[in-house]
Order: sequence, then structure tokens, then C-alpha cells
Amino acid sequence: MPGRVGIAVLLLLAALPGCGGKGTDSSAAEKAGAKRSAAPAVEGAMCKEHGVLEALCTKCNPRLVPVFQAKGDWCKEHELPESICPICHPERGGKPAADVASDGAPADGTKVKLKTKDTARLAGILTAKAVERQGGGGIPVTARIVYDALKVAEINARAAGVVRQLHVDVGAEVKKGAPLAIIDSADVGADRSRLAGAQSRLKVAEENLKREEQLEKEGISSRRSVLAAQQELDAARAERASFAASLAVVGASAGGSGGYTLTTPLAGVVTQRKATVGRLVGVEETLFEVVDVSSMWAELDVPETELPAVSLKQPVVIEVDGIEGRELRGEITYVAPAIDPATRTAKARVPLANPGGALRANMFGRARILAPSRAAVVVPRAAVQRAKTVKLVFVRLADDQFEARRVEVGATEGDLVEVTRGVRPGEEVATEGSFLLKTETLKESIGAGCCGED
Repeated sequence: MPGRVGIAVLLLLAALPGCGGKGTDSSAAEKAGAKRSAAPAVEGAMCKEHGVLEALCTKCNPRLVPVFQAKGDWCKEHELPESICPICHPERGGKPAADVASDGAPADGTKVKLKTKDTARLAGILTAKAVERQGGGGIPVTARIVYDALKVAEINARAAGVVRQLHVDVGAEVKKGAPLAIIDSADVGADRSRLAGAQSRLKVAEENLKREEQLEKEGISSRRSVLAAQQELDAARAERASFAASLAVVGASAGGSGGYTLTTPLAGVVTQRKATVGRLVGVEETLFEVVDVSSMWAELDVPETELPAVSLKQPVVIEVDGIEGRELRGEITYVAPAIDPATRTAKARVPLANPGGALRANMFGRARILAPSRAAVVVPRAAVQRAKTVKLVFVRLADDQFEARRVEVGATEGDLVEVTRGVRPGEEVATEGSFLLKTETLKESIGAGCCGED
């Protein structure tokens, strides 16, 4: 019903003081202006007698009284504007609070005064009570998906050499022990030669021991000669085992030339390949990265103010941007002992199963760390308005007056949102039509100057 909405908006704007409504007598305003021109008040000067800004002192300048009364900003008891009354609001020092804060949003406590009690109804403004209930919505935090660090293999050359052949490329799925590349290495060739020599010496030592034992039986050789032969055999065996172990470390067999096969220590997906055929590689270079993506980690950024409520094995519900309509569940297995000095958050880790591979590293999402049931104040989502960089809720003080409250919100469940600061249980907040109230609190909106702080 466009016509009705248009009329409602006009009624609201017209009802707000200062927007075309009746204010001060024009002749009185002209006389007051003449008086101020004759003796201009110094900007920011205080009235020493009454303790308020000299320019706003209604006791020194009675012509300002009807102006503040028309705005509903009047303290009858002390006969001063309530917004600057030093007795009612000693914390303000006789000065009004700024209508719009430095961040460009309405100041906390900014009031919107309607002319009549029916204005809110005609403008379509509805209200609902803020209620306290036991909630377990949890602590909302940001989440980032990363690889499970225990299932990431960075594979480098076991011995310096030249890449002769590649078996895999990025994206290949490999099983544990699968070949990745063949590398020719002079060091491996030398170890194979030494192993062959050790095997020959071992064979000779075995034959020599048998001969010495036979001669001892015949009384020709002494026991000392047998022990010496045994010692030589033990040394040959140790030398052979050493060279065989050296080749086993690089993945080379005892036979063949100077090449060896580089294999993967775990099953997964090849995510990096820096090796190219013909490239000379050293032992310090990472040639392949293989990742088992059957499980991933979610890293949570937990604000330091929420850390006391976070503990190990606490359940977490995660929603990832790239996976719509699916909630992932897990438990916290680690909370960092240090705070990031830039973000004032600590990292928490949640392992997640990833059987279908839908989770990918560096995905972002939102998580709720489920906390034990606790009392929480909730309001309808429609009651929370965003103004500049802050969130506002308009609390009804009377049928014809609303107050803007800067609020902090927590978890959202359905049509309700948790308010952690700014609203008390039982207070009535504007829901439908609260957007109209918000527009009246912004300087650049129509009707600016029609609201202020009491």
C-alpha cells in the first residue's frame, strides 16, 4: 500500500519537532537573534552563575525556553533543558552530548521525540519486549579451513642428484610408498660400490672362519686364529649393514646403477611439484608436497574476551561459505597459549572429517562455540538496525518517545538475536518501522536536527 506508507512517513517527519512543526515565535526569535548579535557569546563559554553553556542558558536568555520545551527537552524541576541540566546530568558538565558520534553513527542515548502518541501507530512502528531466556547459542567466531598438519608430507631429495624421470604431477592421488620420481645420484652410486665391496669381504670372512675352525679341529691352527677370523667376519657384517642402511634411507636398492626412486611416505593428493626432469637437486630442497585431505582442521579466531568461556573438547558448529546449507560439527582440541597482538584473538583448532573432499584449504566460514546454557537477552532481528559502523536498537521510553541504544549482538537463532549489551529484559524495542527512527538520527537524513539527547 504505497499511499499509506508515504502518508505514514510524512506524518512521522511532520510530527518530529523542528521539521516544519510549530516552534518558537518568529518575532521572539528575531529579537533573541538581535540580542545575540549585540553581545555574542564566546563559543564554548560557560555561564558561571548557572553552570551550563552560556549560549544555551535559558535562565539568562528566557526566549530559548519555548524552543527546548517544543522539543520535549525540558527539566521542570530545575527550569533548564534536561539535556544540559547540571543537576540531572552532572556527568555532562552543562554541555549537550553530540548528536552524532565521531564514528558517524548516532550517539548512545539519542532520543526521537514524536509530537503525539498516535504518531508511532500511524507510521506503522511496532514494538516487542526484550526477554531474558536460557540460551546456548554459543560464541560466534570466524573460521578458516587448513590442512591437518599431521597429514602433510613435504618430500625432498634423499641424496643430491639429477632428476631422471617423473611419475606424478600436481593433483595425482597416490598411495603410501608410491614412486614420485627417479633421481640419479653419484653418492648413491658410490654407496652401491661400497656395498658390493663389503659383500665381497663378508663372503671371504665367512670362508676364512670356516677354514680356521676346521684347522683348529685338526690341531693345526690355534684358538687365537679362530677368534681373529670371527672378529674379521663381524666387522665385514657391520660394514655391509651400514652401506645397506645408507641406501635404504634414500630409497635405493642394493642393485642397479646410481639412481634411486623417491617415494611418498603417506597416501594423499600431490599438491606441489617443484621437480623437473634434468634438474640438479639438493637434499635441502622440497620437491613434492603430498596431503591426506580425508580430514582437515578448522582454525578459529577467538576474541580474548571470550577465552575464559572456551575449553578443550567444547563442541563447535561450523558453516563454510563454499558449502551452503551444511553444518559441520567437531570439538576443540587445541587453544593457543598466546594472543595475536594485532587482532587480539587466539587460535583454536577443530579437526573435521572430510570424506568427500568438499573442504578445501583456505575456505572461510563462521563458527559457533557452543557454551553451557546461560541467561541471555534476546530481541527480534527486525529490531536491530545498522547505522554507519554500529548497531542500534530503539527502546520505547513513552508512547511518543524512543531512545537509540548502541548494542552488541551475539548469536542469532531464527528470528531472534542475542543482545549482549545495551538492552535490559522487559524493555520495549521498535521492530517494524525502526528503520524510520534510524533515518531521523542521521545528520544527512531528512529531518536532521529533530532529535537529540536528554
